[in-house]
Amino acid sequence: MLAAAGVPTDRVLRCEPLSGGTYNTLHRIGLAGGEELVLKVPPPAADRSLRYERGILRGEEVFHRAAAEAGVPVPRVLHAEYDGAAATGPFLLMSVCDGTPWHTADAELEAGERARLREELGRLVARLHTVAGPSFGYPAEPVAPLSPAWRPAFTAMLDAVLDDAEEYGAWLPRPAAGIRRLVHAASPVLEEVDEPVLVHFDLWQGNVLLTGAPGARTIGGVIDGERMFWGDPLADFASLALLGDIEDDPAFLTGYASGGGRTGFDDAARTRMALYRAYLYLIMLVEAEPRRYPPDRRAWVRRHVAPHLEEALDALDRAVAG
Repeated sequence: MLAAAGVPTDRVLRCEPLSGGTYNTLHRIGLAGGEELVLKVPPPAADRSLRYERGILRGEEVFHRAAAEAGVPVPRVLHAEYDGAAATGPFLLMSVCDGTPWHTADAELEAGERARLREELGRLVARLHTVAGPSFGYPAEPVAPLSPAWRPAFTAMLDAVLDDAEEYGAWLPRPAAGIRRLVHAASPVLEEVDEPVLVHFDLWQGNVLLTGAPGARTIGGVIDGERMFWGDPLADFASLALLGDIEDDPAFLTGYASGGGRTGFDDAARTRMALYRAYLYLIMLVEAEPRRYPPDRRAWVRRHVAPHLEEALDALDRAVAG
């Protein structure tokens, strides 16, 4: 793979597996001269996966190139292969973003520094949302072709994860058929969205890197853009406030607004955000089956994620009831 990317293999000093990924396999590669690279390789096509995951490596390349142009610190894409018939198979080679994942350093942050970093993150996310896409949906089109309208694009995305739930026999707090009917009943609010923008959709703290000394930390990189799609900017708030509510994060919203993002949430916007939370939490519950989570992890996901999925579905119930 390195040779196909034009990297002389005699420069390779080490190749170490990286932990933390739950779908693709990652390796950190050290080259003579001090350069560090990350090699990302998807699982074999025959492996069990969710429908939206098929081809998400292409989405990661799209995200990092677009985010870099918007001035957001991200890994630099060096080479990408998607043709499964190629001698190497598909892979993505990127530069390394130095830093510590936010979630591992969060306990050390003083309240003032945490608020400052949340504001900084808000400004960076607002930059991401200035990047307009060609149409709505996933770039690799794993569940449906790109669409000129957001409502059919998003309902196809959510239908696909419910199809996965039925195929794999995943446990859900409500029957998949009922969730499907509810989502479609609430979906007219999606027609308000008329411009597709760059959405990361996995902006939990583990994918935000911090650099600098305690008290003077800054955001050094945003990573793992593989789950991106072109869609509603409000969709990013689902993972930015994972298992919570973005309206309870005033520092982030201050930064987002200062970067040009819209933070005036009316009833329709809150219904859209409930749809996006439902989608994210469905993914988190359903992926336990194809990934064969051990019993303790499966129990953790049900205990912590299912109540928040129920909250999102209850919000949709109220919206549909009027």
